[in-house]
Amino acid sequence: MSEGSGNPARAGETGEQQKIDTHRGEQAFVAGRRRRRTSDSFDFAKARARVVTVIAALVRWAGNLAAVILAAHVVLTVGGANPDNSITRFVADWAKPLALGFRNLFPQPGDPELDVLVNYGLAALFWLIVTSLAVKIVRALG
Repeated sequence: MSEGSGNPARAGETGEQQKIDTHRGEQAFVAGRRRRRTSDSFDFAKARARVVTVIAALVRWAGNLAAVILAAHVVLTVGGANPDNSITRFVADWAKPLALGFRNLFPQPGDPELDVLVNYGLAALFWLIVTSLAVKIVRALG
């Protein structure tokens, strides 16, 4: 057989089989054979940036969730929700430990609704501020 009449990949190596995909971690097919890339190196900077992004997102979600639970407790209490309702009890049970030291910071002897509004509202603001600072610290360390 002549050199030009055989396999096109062998003769001129200009067919589809010669094209190599340049994405990392993928295997290329050259002339029908599978080859592993030699330039596959792990990019630690990108991996670290991804980990920091995930940690910052988790911190933000946790802090925002705490603030939402506290705000829901304020809304349910000030709005006059039935305290025997299971949703109201659930939110109140979760809000108590999240209020930290704010639960009795400014006691209002005559108005328990105002007491919840001020103290649990301050706790919600505290969680939002601390969350924002924590996310900035995580990103700065990453």
